[in-house]
Amino acid sequence: MTAADELLDDLDRIQSWHLDFYQDLHRHPELSFQERRTAGLVDDRLTELGYEVHAGIGTTGVVGVLRNGEGPVVLARADMDALPVREATGLPYASTATAVDAAGNETPVMHACGHDMHVTCLLAAAQLLADHPDAWSGTFIALFQPAEELGTGAAAMIKDGLAGRIPRPDVALGQHVMGLPHDTVASRPGAALSAADSIRITLHGRGTHGSMPHLGIDPILLGSAVVMRLNAIVSRELAPGHFGVVTVGAFQSGSKSNVIPESTTLLLNLRAYDDRTRAQLREAIERIVKAECEASGSPVPPEFDYTDPFPVTDNSPEVYDRVSAALTEHFGDKAILMEPSTGSEDFSDIPNGLDVPYLYWIWGGFDPETYRRAEAAGTLAKTIPGNHASTFVPVMEPTFRTGASAMTVAAMSYLARSAHTTDGGATAR
Repeated sequence: MTAADELLDDLDRIQSWHLDFYQDLHRHPELSFQERRTAGLVDDRLTELGYEVHAGIGTTGVVGVLRNGEGPVVLARADMDALPVREATGLPYASTATAVDAAGNETPVMHACGHDMHVTCLLAAAQLLADHPDAWSGTFIALFQPAEELGTGAAAMIKDGLAGRIPRPDVALGQHVMGLPHDTVASRPGAALSAADSIRITLHGRGTHGSMPHLGIDPILLGSAVVMRLNAIVSRELAPGHFGVVTVGAFQSGSKSNVIPESTTLLLNLRAYDDRTRAQLREAIERIVKAECEASGSPVPPEFDYTDPFPVTDNSPEVYDRVSAALTEHFGDKAILMEPSTGSEDFSDIPNGLDVPYLYWIWGGFDPETYRRAEAAGTLAKTIPGNHASTFVPVMEPTFRTGASAMTVAAMSYLARSAHTTDGGATAR
């Protein structure tokens, strides 16, 4: 039996409290940078467990530090924010909450991405470590981050002086519940999640009567030409087999059939697995847009507004080797190699900002037999809801047990006394 197994033998004792806590969080979701109630509950719980608590970092971020003698410093992160989605699960603990978003609009709110499960699992790991100090030594940092959905919460914590409030970690850990079987844990070395940007492009024309197009410059025609050219970037400018995505998600222009408008707005999203490709996609987008505007005789240059930036999640091979070995020892053949995901996360802004290596993994939240039957029948997309869907809610248990166990096992792969008494306290730096 490993040291992590000894801690996890105590999971049954704390399970009931944490499942009640999870349902409470699910009933009371909060939008990005508005996670005040959630942060307060986390602060209270960490304080009760004996953690040194730092609250209000990056607006609503909370960090708990538990020092337990000499040894490695391990940081584990969970995100707290919810989404502007109306819940359609029908569960007894479904959210009926509403909130006012950053634009001043009232919107329904739902934990449609599982962040409430992330918070609960990290708190469980934090409690197991606090309750069993004899099993490990070092320092455990439990970090609860705001605004992951905006891609700016992690950077906000770094900018607000996170590094000066905590011991410098040797390693950072993060995880996410996904539409997989709830007995599955998956990660990979290297690029695991893509970088992403959203881009708002404003194209300027000259408005006129719809019957007199020769007197104007049609921004709708211009926008159409831009869209056609943008969709050739990946197929004609990236090497075959090299991953990249350029999506035009919105085309906004005009208000009446006989009026040629003044401008067109395009909303784009791009994805890449490395910063070089990301820069190449950005350059190609701007080059094409500027050229088409020049060709159309636009009276004003186009405008580019980059928002929602997400970094590449590029897992350290050394950390992967160490943590995946521990996860495999605990989960057996249910610890698998994940395929690179086109989704994006801002978790890595924290270890990148602290200059430490990291590992990010995913685990499942749905019934394994239902999943496998749907996979065999080719109906997986219809059967298992994706993250951000109004029906995305993981099976509460054993999803909680898997997530709490995975985070505990990962942390203990560094903190267990045997893990660093035999290798001189070596870390993955």
